Amino acid sequence: MNDTTDRFEALLERVDRLIEGMMPAAAAPPDCEHYLAFRWERTGERGRLAPVMNPHLFELNELVGIDDIKEEVVRNTTQFVEGLPANNVLLWGERGCGKSSLVKGLLKPFASRGLRIVELKRWDIMSLPHITSLLRDAPYRFLLFCDDLSFDEGEGDFRALKTLLDGDIEERPGNVLIYATSNRRHLMPERMEDNTGDLEIHPEEAVGEKLALADRFGLSFGFYSLDQDEYLDVVRYYAAHRGLRMEDEELCALAVKWSLYSARRSGRSARQFVDDLEGRLGLTKNGRRKKSSL
Repeated sequence: MNDTTDRFEALLERVDRLIEGMMPAAAAPPDCEHYLAFRWERTGERGRLAPVMNPHLFELNELVGIDDIKEEVVRNTTQFVEGLPANNVLLWGERGCGKSSLVKGLLKPFASRGLRIVELKRWDIMSLPHITSLLRDAPYRFLLFCDDLSFDEGEGDFRALKTLLDGDIEERPGNVLIYATSNRRHLMPERMEDNTGDLEIHPEEAVGEKLALADRFGLSFGFYSLDQDEYLDVVRYYAAHRGLRMEDEELCALAVKWSLYSARRSGRSARQFVDDLEGRLGLTKNGRRKKSSL
């Protein structure tokens, strides 16, 4: 009898160890003293806040042509780090116009004041309650940065995000805000039948549900393609910042040709043009040095 009991107890211990091994380890709070940015890495139902070893400390003054938006986002972030009421922010519109760079650029001026950034992917939205529970008691301020946020027709995650933005039965932490970027103003696809009411008895309800998600962001700013003069002003700024010496007429002619090839005028396109120009001028300069040394 004792032998059977001992074997049964040993079996129970092995089962307990097996179950413990299958249970996800409790996630550690982020090490905000040594790291400025984190990335949510999901594992199964849970995950961890992995530190970003080399965060991109983008300079806000390199964002040209969006001064009004930049001023408002900086003001909102200042309120947030000072413990004052502040809003979630949605930056939407044309690609390459500085939406993501604006959010990343907040880290350098505000990190010393306790701001930290946590990068999320769209599919991490359902982990928000767990993420906020890890951040709630930390003596820092966190921007949950979701880049390129949008939802396709029929996806249910957007309803969960609506609840999480306003807070469900659990109060949302006061040290957490969501800053998101999207190419879509309302984060959801908008179809002609939304206007015509095809297949919907009450089409205004379907439209209202789509608009309700974007309404959860207290501040929403649109980014648009630059006109040619604005585009050339950005090119001039980057060229001067890099110390590139070239007649303005030639610089502008090359920049316009680049925009025609790329079929867009944006801050990103201007920066890419100046990168290419600086590289080509560098090759020419190196070639001259090699010839002079022969």
